[in-house]
Amino acid sequence: MNNYLKSLVMPLSKSSPSYRLLREIYRLARHKKIRLFIVGGVLRDMLLLRQKENPDIDFCLQNGAINFGRLLARKMRAGFVVLDKERGYCRLVKSIKDKAYTKVCTLDFTDFRGARLEDDLGLRDFSINAMALELEKFISGSKLEDLIIDPYEGKKDLKSKLIRVVHKNNFVDDPLRILRAFSLAAIFGFKIEKNTLRLMQRDRQKLALVSAERVRDELFKILDTPLAFEYIAALDKLKILGIILPEAECMRAVKQGPYHHLDVLKHSLETVRQLEMLFSQSKNNPEIQSYLNECISSGRKRRALMKLGAFLHDIGKPKAKRRKAGKTVFYGHERVGTEISEEIIKRLKLSNDEWQALRKMILWHLRPGYLGDSATVTARAKFRYFRDTGKEGVSTLMLSIADQRSTCGPLTSKQDHLQHEKICLKLIKDYFKQVKEVRLKRLINGDELMQKFKLSPSPLVGEILSELEELQVIGKIKTKPQALIAAKRMLKKTCTTKP
Repeated sequence: MNNYLKSLVMPLSKSSPSYRLLREIYRLARHKKIRLFIVGGVLRDMLLLRQKENPDIDFCLQNGAINFGRLLARKMRAGFVVLDKERGYCRLVKSIKDKAYTKVCTLDFTDFRGARLEDDLGLRDFSINAMALELEKFISGSKLEDLIIDPYEGKKDLKSKLIRVVHKNNFVDDPLRILRAFSLAAIFGFKIEKNTLRLMQRDRQKLALVSAERVRDELFKILDTPLAFEYIAALDKLKILGIILPEAECMRAVKQGPYHHLDVLKHSLETVRQLEMLFSQSKNNPEIQSYLNECISSGRKRRALMKLGAFLHDIGKPKAKRRKAGKTVFYGHERVGTEISEEIIKRLKLSNDEWQALRKMILWHLRPGYLGDSATVTARAKFRYFRDTGKEGVSTLMLSIADQRSTCGPLTSKQDHLQHEKICLKLIKDYFKQVKEVRLKRLINGDELMQKFKLSPSPLVGEILSELEELQVIGKIKTKPQALIAAKRMLKKTCTTKP
């Protein structure tokens, strides 16, 4: 059992930071003669023995939640904000020390939505989140399962690994719950109950009214799991995917050439599946796992962004599709795809770092295939590839492998696939090797270049320095005099090519 759950599941250690925090909350509630209930996801996680790095605990009380929360925040010296005055909803943020590190604990307090606790639970989203536990009894040290208030059989659904709505207007009250059902199912590996699926189909169009940021958060929860393909495919089957990513509808039923066996949409979904399989095959590679787990922005990881890139990598194909000499071609689809994807990224309000990473994946996803056409990759070609893709060199290579594995038309061959993967895997190793190496110091800098050849600051100076860096990396120049000779040759060539 993990450390966090050791501090929450009975028996509690009196030295536990979580126990001390809950006791402090309980003492104030007892002093004010308030019955306080723990509700929602934290109970589900406790029963599943699931750890959250930074715990969030929801509480509800009959009324006066904001006043209680404000008083508690002062007593605990915690951050405090009112989230919804009409609903009596506030939040506290408290740092708690746990051995060598500090956790950030989020505490939400709300008034009952209804006259009784059971009425409040009846308005929650799913049965596994519609359980409660009276804080006083929790502190007393009794067996956890015996204390759970469970009017909608959430414990039973946890054991059955089932996501089930509490009431028929669940998705009318908040359409985002449609996506939340899928994100919970993906996180826990649960199934969604049949009637819940039926209600989703009935109310799915209401998802179009939900803010893009809320949609983004649930979508990335799905993408971050090892089961993203399964649940995204299920979203598509229920005709929900096209509501949250309407730009992707253009890929449906778009046939491709003889190298492909699937239309563009099915190929894109299959690429997500193959990428997840590649992630699994790399699970014992610490360098790749560290790379995949890197947070790009707001806690969103590269692995999730790569899956979005895998899904969007061919989104430019329908617009770029042409017939030439009796063949279907998609010239420039990678550039068209970056333009379409930029609109998606803006709507979802992803960060600029996320956009730049995604843009490189889509724009350069064909490059590894061109490199794989040769028996070996030259030093110059390798340098230019990593120069253009930067830190997304590995993500683009892994996307390319998944893309190739998803391409099984009559003109493909096993030999070509093996050659392509061999080149890509070698380049991935080269990337991590380069990261560890000390970067070569420039043989000549911009000031020296301008002084020597009497140049004014201009893009030309940067272009020459970039070319000199390439020559240095591939071993063509090794000394400053050689760099100056090469620079002189470049300037002469520039002058002779000017109109």
